[in-house]
Amino acid sequence: MSEKRKDFLRAIVERDLAEGKYKEVVTRFPPEPNGFPHIGHAKSIVLNFGIARDYNGRCHLRMDDTNPETEEMRYVEAIKDAVKWLGFDWGEHFYFTSDYFGRLYDYAVELIRMGKAYVDSLNEEEIREYRGTVTEPGRRSVYAERSVEENLELFERMRKGEFPEGAHVLRARIDMASPNMKMRDPLLYRIRHTPHYRTGETWHIYPMYDFAHCLSDYIEGITHSFCTLEFENNREVYDWILDTLQVKPPRPHQYEFARLNMNYTVMSKRKLRELVEKGAVEGWDDPRMPTIAGYRRRGYTPESIVNFCEMIGVAKANSVVDVSLLEFAIRDDLNPKVPRVMCVLNPLKVVIENYEGSEEIDASYYPHDVPKEGSRKLPFSREIYIDRSDFEENPPKGYYRLTPDQPVRLKHAYIIRCKEVIKDEEGEIIEIRAEYYPDSRSGSDTSGIKVKSAIQWVEAKRADRVEVRLYDRLFRVENPQGPEDLNPDSLKIIPEALIEPSVLAEKPDERFQFEREGYFYLDPVASEEGHPVFNRIVPLKDSWAKKSQKKPAAKEQKPAKKEQSKVPQKEGEVTPMNAEQQVRFERYTGELGLGTTVAEILARDEALSVFFERAMEETEALSTLANLVANEVSKAIKEQGVETLRFTPQQIAQLAGMIEAEEISSKIAKEVFEAMEREGVDPLAYVEERGLRQISDPNQIAPIVDEVIAANPENVEKYRAGNERLFGFFVGQVLKATGGKANPRVVNELLKRKLSGE
Repeated sequence: MSEKRKDFLRAIVERDLAEGKYKEVVTRFPPEPNGFPHIGHAKSIVLNFGIARDYNGRCHLRMDDTNPETEEMRYVEAIKDAVKWLGFDWGEHFYFTSDYFGRLYDYAVELIRMGKAYVDSLNEEEIREYRGTVTEPGRRSVYAERSVEENLELFERMRKGEFPEGAHVLRARIDMASPNMKMRDPLLYRIRHTPHYRTGETWHIYPMYDFAHCLSDYIEGITHSFCTLEFENNREVYDWILDTLQVKPPRPHQYEFARLNMNYTVMSKRKLRELVEKGAVEGWDDPRMPTIAGYRRRGYTPESIVNFCEMIGVAKANSVVDVSLLEFAIRDDLNPKVPRVMCVLNPLKVVIENYEGSEEIDASYYPHDVPKEGSRKLPFSREIYIDRSDFEENPPKGYYRLTPDQPVRLKHAYIIRCKEVIKDEEGEIIEIRAEYYPDSRSGSDTSGIKVKSAIQWVEAKRADRVEVRLYDRLFRVENPQGPEDLNPDSLKIIPEALIEPSVLAEKPDERFQFEREGYFYLDPVASEEGHPVFNRIVPLKDSWAKKSQKKPAAKEQKPAKKEQSKVPQKEGEVTPMNAEQQVRFERYTGELGLGTTVAEILARDEALSVFFERAMEETEALSTLANLVANEVSKAIKEQGVETLRFTPQQIAQLAGMIEAEEISSKIAKEVFEAMEREGVDPLAYVEERGLRQISDPNQIAPIVDEVIAANPENVEKYRAGNERLFGFFVGQVLKATGGKANPRVVNELLKRKLSGE
């Protein structure tokens, strides 16, 4: 393979092959089927399938379907469709983690027999409390002292569905004092009574990611398990499970790379699902969505997305890619391929008074600098339409199109001049009367008339009416968080544009460049018989460049010139830390026990580090604080600068403390931070004023439990008759009634007593 495409992961693969560690490279793409795959998944698809291809190996497609509450078969099909559309094939190697539920259960039993796993009966709040902090070791649950026999019995009863959700979990016995908090007796199984979309009601326990992932990799013979950086700390658990079970070689190894972060784009399936469910977009395949289905429907080509993923490369540290690079990739792909045609978006009628009859004008589909041939016949007669923007009654300086005093060429056709402007009663221009110069036809012009521009047009009688949808970026800010950041101008619909007849008659399935307007594609979903809908894939130029303080990737705005092959600089290797940054990094990872990714973000940015150090003086919730500063505060500093922040380090420390103490949920914490960033509110006051604290008082929750039970007598009867799977239904109803603020542990305890008749 070429040196241009070699990255640190490929270097690892080459080393392993050279050393004889593996005979064949086997990778995998393991998405969870809980939504449509997005552009971030495209990077992983291209990486995993690409490495397998480059080294004559194979790549498996595996559905990581261990959460029955969010997974559906339609998402499975969407994932398969996306991988195929991008040009990759898994062959016979299509799997589900649910295929291995039996074997995973057996592995769990083996760990119990070895004394390396135990059934824990602490509730979620207690488990978090016992885990400790980054500066304090955790303490092991008293239930860890259960005998092997008791653990085996309880685990079997969990599998049969004899306990309510949350009653027990299976945990690994590792090290409650480990500096890596992932290693503090991680959960291996939890109880879920929701039917699985493939296995139905067979299972009442489901494996956690850390347990299922490494063993699924091993079962399939994966050699290189490529994960994004957020799973860096999970690698130690990955190795511990395989080492403890003493699986026979060859065994898989996990390596991490930077995920794709792109400005003006949301990469969270949860947030994308929220947009779909709230009707902010048409669906997962809305052409504004960053899903592969959305890009496909909009008109992006698989080649452009694969090229984009290869251009940004594979790095070891997170960074943000400019979305203009993706837009560059589609322009670069389409420019030498697509025919140029004329479409008038805002028609203005022109009557050429001295023209009689009709004719057909031969016109090339491609400009001279595109090495492709093809032409069409353009009908021409005395009545045509031009775009309203191509005529000015009172033109500004430098305007070279049609004016009362300035002639213009009709592209591929004749020069015309304006004779009369016709207006309606309100003064709106409704028609132009013009005359043409018979000896000025393009290609054989002997008129001697000089014009400075050529404008697009369509013949009035034979032009086709089409709907044109001008799509723009879905979000208006660089770091969008949710629906509040949506771009109100992300879609403009032009219901009756006029297009030259060759488009629908000869090439209805192709992409086109509409002269001066951009690249367009016939929407396969919105179009109906007699009602074609064209989506703008991307404008000819980066229209956001003028809106931004930054200068975009240089040459991108000249799609017809060969300089366009000079792509914007790609994401590269990370610059080594200087001595001062290295000292901070070692302190954060060693003394404070922070993960390397978060520690590096804080260490590299002096302003961010100062902010973190000041906040750290106010709280012991260091891990939570570090994540808040590295993710949320860093974005705010990038957008606003330190001097204009509306919140203080002390307030961020307060917020971290509330999260760590579970006084507020992570969802509420997000809302509070956004209010702090937007309005400068005090976090404690904001939470109190809006009543956002988690409700833990049984006296407050009990009446709601009573109401839920009274409202569902049939389900109560079924539950008491032995259908304990309905317990989760009652918990969900109580949480819904409290807006998600009720403490689940208290809800469980109250429901157990009430439903048992106590």
